[in-house]
Amino acid sequence: MEDIRDEEPFFKTLLKALAAQFGPNCEIVLHDLKNQPYDHTIVAIENGHVTGRKIGDCGTNLGLQVLRGIEKDGNKYNYFTRTKENRILRSSTLYIRNKAGEVIGALCINFDITDFILAEKSLNYFTDQYHKEGVPEVEEYFANDVNELLQKLIEESVRHIGKPLAYMTKNDKIEAIRYLDQKGAFLIKKSGDKIAKFYDISKYSLYSYLEEIRSSKEPTQTS
Repeated sequence: MEDIRDEEPFFKTLLKALAAQFGPNCEIVLHDLKNQPYDHTIVAIENGHVTGRKIGDCGTNLGLQVLRGIEKDGNKYNYFTRTKENRILRSSTLYIRNKAGEVIGALCINFDITDFILAEKSLNYFTDQYHKEGVPEVEEYFANDVNELLQKLIEESVRHIGKPLAYMTKNDKIEAIRYLDQKGAFLIKKSGDKIAKFYDISKYSLYSYLEEIRSSKEPTQTS
């Protein structure tokens, strides 16, 4: 497959089938990562009330990392994350690639298991892995637009540095920019303006730092 649109009728039928199988607490999402800008990647969704998203909304921070090339595979199965309302989701994400191995889309399943956890003793089948050691809970942001997503990434970069902005040195800010770049933040349109303003540096300085970061730390390309 070279384009999500080639099989869009099939995917939409698949989404409806999965939603019917697992019920209204299971959100199924199709992202077009080839033809759509990242602020409008959702082209089909069932049970969008689970994360509050709809057709035309953006992807999550995990998708940015895959597109940036930090996550070489990106597929994640049976991981736990939370919505903005702090409801617990059991999720799986499958990235769709063309013949050249390039990511062109993603199919995501987000099952709200909050009620199951409250009834854990009687519904142990659904919750047995949540409390086991070694099962990751991934921090995934279900934003309605990329500005909200970018703000979350900036806040995360501050936590990464571990000190308030007012106490950050030049090197701290460079490390924060490196962190944002690794997370794919600069793939968001006009993100440089907001990041430069937040860290109180000029756009020239921002892209100068970014060029230096990428020239020294760009992932190795293999043939």
